[in-house]
Amino acid sequence: MIAQSTLETIGSTPLVKLQKMAPSDSAEIYVKVESFNPTGSYKDRMALAMVEGAEERGDLRPGMTVVEYSGGSTGSALAFVCAVKGYRCKIVSSDAFAQEKLDTMRAFGAELEIVPSDNGKITAELIKEMIRRTEVLDADDRTFFTDQLNNRDIIRGFEKLGSEILQQIDKPIDLFCGAVGTAGMLMGVSKVLRQSEDRTRIIALEPASSPFLSTGKKGAHRVEGIGLGFELPLLDKNCYDEVRGIEEEEGRKTARRMARDEGIFAGTSSGLNMAGALQLARELGEGKTVVTVAVDSGLKYLAGNLYTG
Repeated sequence: MIAQSTLETIGSTPLVKLQKMAPSDSAEIYVKVESFNPTGSYKDRMALAMVEGAEERGDLRPGMTVVEYSGGSTGSALAFVCAVKGYRCKIVSSDAFAQEKLDTMRAFGAELEIVPSDNGKITAELIKEMIRRTEVLDADDRTFFTDQLNNRDIIRGFEKLGSEILQQIDKPIDLFCGAVGTAGMLMGVSKVLRQSEDRTRIIALEPASSPFLSTGKKGAHRVEGIGLGFELPLLDKNCYDEVRGIEEEEGRKTARRMARDEGIFAGTSSGLNMAGALQLARELGEGKTVVTVAVDSGLKYLAGNLYTG
């Protein structure tokens, strides 16, 4: 099949069964490898859903500029979608996020505004300042703020990820786990899996150092894209069964193991997802099935210490 544009290459990513990392007495673990998307991230799905949803409603029209705040992957995905569709794109980001991500946004033509961080730490205060700056940019009536934290189109975009998992796996899914950023991925996948006959348990993951979802306490961490440290408008507590905190260092070690042992080259939040999946698979035991997501490519983290630490 010949794609009519690169937007048609979003999705249909592989689901891979772990061969080495899952102990023999644990549940089987399957990983949706989202680095196969055009910008190397599952955020391509939500970026396309937000832009096309706005177009369908008439909120986004030719000649307008798309604005958003982003740690990198959403910004890269929006810049990519805007490049293909012909919109200008402005992104508010920060030096707390990987340089590769900032460079990728620029490569797709996005204009960046950088908000300084506290020594590279991702905090609720930093995210809120990025939001404030984006709202200032949105004061112009020729802009459209995709507003990822409040935009329900992203849930629709991630429902397709859940549908792909169901189509790809030939057995019941006992448990799905994933880290929470905007909450769009967990909500979209949960909606689809809970409509199936599998009675799938849904586990939300977060950095143990910023256990806002489980305890209401926020803290600093360096896992990009998740653990924002405040209430999430899209997160429906009825759509998951448990929140589990995962130690950031365990996630980083697990990301390195994923590359060495399974050939899955991914970033810090993917390592946290996999660390959570391994814990849960051991608890479930043999004969069960766990699914998680490798959300992006490890190529986005080579300038940092993830693969040198």
